[in-house]
Amino acid sequence: MATQVLDPRIYSDFSQLVRLQSQAHSFSFLPKMNAGTALAGRHNSRFRGRGLNFEELRHYQLGDDIRNLDWKVTIRTGKPHVRMYTEEKDRNVLVAVDQRSGMFFSSTSVMKSVVAAEIAALTGWRVLKDNDRVGFSFVTPERIVHHKAQRSQNDLLRELRHVARYNQDLNVGSKNISTVHFSDWLKSIAQLKLKAATIVIISDWHDTSEQDIKRLQHLQQHNDVLSILVSDPMEQSLPDHTAKSRWVIGDGQYQLSLDSQSKVSAANESLLSQSNLKRDQLVKIMAMNKMPLIELDTQGDHIKQFKRSIGGMA
Repeated sequence: MATQVLDPRIYSDFSQLVRLQSQAHSFSFLPKMNAGTALAGRHNSRFRGRGLNFEELRHYQLGDDIRNLDWKVTIRTGKPHVRMYTEEKDRNVLVAVDQRSGMFFSSTSVMKSVVAAEIAALTGWRVLKDNDRVGFSFVTPERIVHHKAQRSQNDLLRELRHVARYNQDLNVGSKNISTVHFSDWLKSIAQLKLKAATIVIISDWHDTSEQDIKRLQHLQQHNDVLSILVSDPMEQSLPDHTAKSRWVIGDGQYQLSLDSQSKVSAANESLLSQSNLKRDQLVKIMAMNKMPLIELDTQGDHIKQFKRSIGGMA
């Protein structure tokens, strides 16, 4: 039986996700970032990377490093106390990939779902290259699935098969069930109770609510959260010829006929307003931890865009 050839603009193929291993260079999630990138600027990168974890506060003992003296506790108690640390051996990274029906869209070159899948694979390869653990969280039209962070190529290959399968399950008839709202997904990630992890969320953030923004802020208290916004140009502005073409747009339940320039202008105003509001909310919440909002589009240069934004050479 002949193997079906998939259009790479519409669907992600497992073999292509594997080949992205060769692109996992010239950028890193570790703290030292190139100057002039989204993760540099006036502040050091907030990515924790490997370091020291606080373990306990105890009385000073002969031989302890005096540099670890906790002067506040020492002065308060009148007895010398030291802060003890253990070395952080590795880092857990959770790659959260949105593969719901709304991601199966593009007005240019590549589906948003393909952009998300390829960035997820590239991130996985980079994390593995750094000898850290990588896990995945998937949201699809029918389910939310979390897979524990592992550090082996075989585990990553298994995850990439999941990425490809969920991506290829999408089609024009895909419809989300009520329990896969962005809020449900983010809540389930919060319930994992991750600490000192890096959480990379790849989505169009279409149905993000105010409560989600607050929950995202809570996640940032104990983790590094990197938000990646995948958008299509048409989600911000409809083409000039829309009125002449008498387009009819819908969301699966309701339809709107754009048969006049006034309707198109009103639609564009609404689209731009919603897009800017979503972006401003994410920029603001990311700025609290001095993290960037990484924006990717569907025009086919998402790998270069991502590497450039994360601090690499595209």
